[in-house]
Amino acid sequence: MATVSETHIENRERIQPNDTNNYGGAHGGNIMRWMDEVGALSAMRHAGETCVTAHVNDLDFKRPIPQGDTCVITAYAYATGRTSIRVRLQAFHEAPRTGDREQTTDSHFVFVAVDDEGTPTRVPEIAVESERCERLQETALAGETTD
Repeated sequence: MATVSETHIENRERIQPNDTNNYGGAHGGNIMRWMDEVGALSAMRHAGETCVTAHVNDLDFKRPIPQGDTCVITAYAYATGRTSIRVRLQAFHEAPRTGDREQTTDSHFVFVAVDDEGTPTRVPEIAVESERCERLQETALAGETTD
């Protein structure tokens, strides 16, 4: 059983010409794909099983990420169900020379753990063992919206 902190993953993608839309910013579909990949890795770190995307909750694009800059994706698991894992995902625009960041995208994804046959399988409860874990979990829960 992993803690919230142990599921924290951060990844970077440099925005290349093939990653952009007609306006020179990162294509939203690419950002969503990167978020999905990093979110699945976070869920798998907790579950110890393959995890597949089940739901995306309010994927909000707040500002573009220009070509040549970096997209930073952060993810962490913060809650579980019987076979599901809820993961908070954020994307940031990062200036490669300075490291200055600005949040561009925010979402919560739900992943389901599956066995080798693709059948949903149980996941352990997520551990909240530190003040940092509590803060991360509380922030994620407060940011969830209901459908």
